[in-house]
Order: sequence, then structure tokens, then C-alpha cells
Amino acid sequence: MPQHIAIVEDEPAIRENYADALRQQGYKVALYGTRDEALQAFHTRLPDLALLDIGLEDDAEGGFEICRVLRAKSGTVPIIFLTARDSDLDIISGLRLGADDYLTKDISLPNLCARIAAFFRRLEAITSSPKQEDIIERGPLRLDMNRFTVYWQDQLVDLTLTELWIVHTLARHPGHVKNREQLMEDARIVVDDATITSHIKRVRNKFLKHDANFNCIETVYGMGYRWLE
Repeated sequence: MPQHIAIVEDEPAIRENYADALRQQGYKVALYGTRDEALQAFHTRLPDLALLDIGLEDDAEGGFEICRVLRAKSGTVPIIFLTARDSDLDIISGLRLGADDYLTKDISLPNLCARIAAFFRRLEAITSSPKQEDIIERGPLRLDMNRFTVYWQDQLVDLTLTELWIVHTLARHPGHVKNREQLMEDARIVVDDATITSHIKRVRNKFLKHDANFNCIETVYGMGYRWLE
């Protein structure tokens, strides 16, 4: 069964351009021009991946609200912002709401399709045959990639799918420094350096909510990140 991608974009020509490219890759595509249209559809069925613009007609923050609602419904559905807005504030806001990636509309269609394919490969890797190595225990940390759960001191840490992969990649080999390129490769994500940095900050903050002394993710300046026992 083909994966179902939702595109929320208020410009019909742009919407159709993305849809044509994705249909050629074999995906099933649903198109929405407003926040209300998209949310009504998502109440009935969630997509396998969502591409969201931020401004939707007169709804300047509509995409942000869709992201918030969609992430509340599912922690694993990949959410990608695809927008003309490229300010640091917008990027940070999108990632804080739980988006997996933030792209601007100058991205080429082949690059966009490659990123989407990478997200689906990651989902397939998680949902394929369970492996014992996908259950990791490191002190107070228990990570189960088969159930998409992370616990710290027996408390559930609410991570998105991308954040879950990042923790898995770091905790699997404590003490090993992962540079951004290795982190993207091992975590099966295709994002830029700034997005990786934002994800790391979000992951730290989520653990700190449960443990004010959390310090297991170390930044090794000029090199990358590592998990400390």
C-alpha cells in the first residue's frame, strides 16, 4: 500500500507541483488549502507524513497550529515544514512544536523527495522485525525502539520520532563522539546542521523536565555530541 502524504499549502500551483512530484515517486497525496480542511481530514485519518506551509491564506500561523494538533495525535508521524518563511524565530517555533524538519521553498524537488524517502526508510526500519539491540538500558535510561518509548528514572519522556532516533544513536555507543554527519546517517535523517542543533536542545530540555541534573548529552565543540554514562 503506498504511503499517504498530506500537503497543506494555500497556493494551488505550488500545491499541485509538489503533488505531481510525489505521485511520480509512488506516493498517495492528499491536498489541503486551509487549516480547517486539514484538521477535519486528520480527525478522520492521520497521514503517514505531512508537509505544512505556515501561512495559509489569511491564517498567518495556521501551519503551526496544524503541527501542534497533529503532534498531539501522534508522536511518530513525520512533520516537515515547507515554507517561504526562513527566520530563525519561525524555524525554532516549528521545531519546538514537534516538527521533524524545516525546509524553505527554494529546495529542489529531487532533494525534497530524497528527504521524504529517508523518513519513510526510518519508519520502516523501526517497524520491521524487532531486535534486542533496539532495547537499550543505560543507568536511568530505558529506550525501546519497538514501542517508540523512552523512560528516564521510570518516567516517560515525550520524544518525537526524530528525537527518539537521536537518543538511540547516541546512547547505543556511550562515550563515542558523533559528528553531525554521522548523527544524520545513523539516525536515518536528512537535515541541516542547524536543525540537528535544535533537535539536540529540545531533547536535553525534555530530559531536564524530569531530572534537573540531566547531563548525559555532551557537546564536544568542533566535533559533535556524545552520550555520557
